[in-house]
Amino acid sequence: MAALPVYRWRMAPDGYATRRQLRARGLRPGGQDVAAQLERPRRRRGPLVAYLYRIDLAKPVRPMTPARWAALAKANAARRTCPACRRDAGYVIPTSLGICAPCAYPEQYAA
Repeated sequence: MAALPVYRWRMAPDGYATRRQLRARGLRPGGQDVAAQLERPRRRRGPLVAYLYRIDLAKPVRPMTPARWAALAKANAARRTCPACRRDAGYVIPTSLGICAPCAYPEQYAA
């Protein structure tokens, strides 16, 4: 297996992009392998690494279907529903608590 070409930070040639850069253009890697690697040096730790994909092989992002929108809405509603009191908290319940703030701290919300 051949080694990936490694480029320094901001020195990658045209025609390569990271996942985020592809998404900003409305593209996705589309199953292609990583084409190159970008490294940003740091002083006391190892370098930051970003993987690059070829833009010419990228495919357009799949559009959201009504079924996907419905599934996403259902998943977000589940993240807002408190398992203790079964109410919509109005915000995403933090995983550190696992329940809404009034259920986690009843003495502060009892008024």
